[in-house]
Amino acid sequence: MAKLPLLVALPDEAASAALARRLAPLLRAGDVVALSGLIGAGKTTFARALIRALAGDAALEVPSPTFTLVQPYPEARIPVAHFDLYRLGDGAELDELGFDDAAAGGIALVEWPERAPARFATALSVALAPDGDGRVATITGDEEWAARLAGARV
Repeated sequence: MAKLPLLVALPDEAASAALARRLAPLLRAGDVVALSGLIGAGKTTFARALIRALAGDAALEVPSPTFTLVQPYPEARIPVAHFDLYRLGDGAELDELGFDDAAAGGIALVEWPERAPARFATALSVALAPDGDGRVATITGDEEWAARLAGARV
């Protein structure tokens, strides 16, 4: 079993994208991935790489859902819904966005999970923080995530 939290140095955007690509094969329908970090921490960059890996399309256009709040990707090997909760006023608004349906039938990828923390207790959490000229990803999750991550090169 992987020992969590797992710290991964990300010296540049390419390293962030590579981490996302390594996590993509571990994801299953029903999974929630929570991406946290300050503005400019690289959440959307990470999300784009993860979605492109799940879709098998490195050129897939992946706009930030900052204004739409959710962007679906039904073409991925498992449907993905990319949520940006930055502008959410209340965690209950997730119901209006169809969060439960998206999470049940596919993968919910969530930026700014701290806007509704009670909803993400069993999520795989990837927290991005500055580290010198790069970033560091702190990956946490429950025992199931620890077991899944154990066999991965993360």
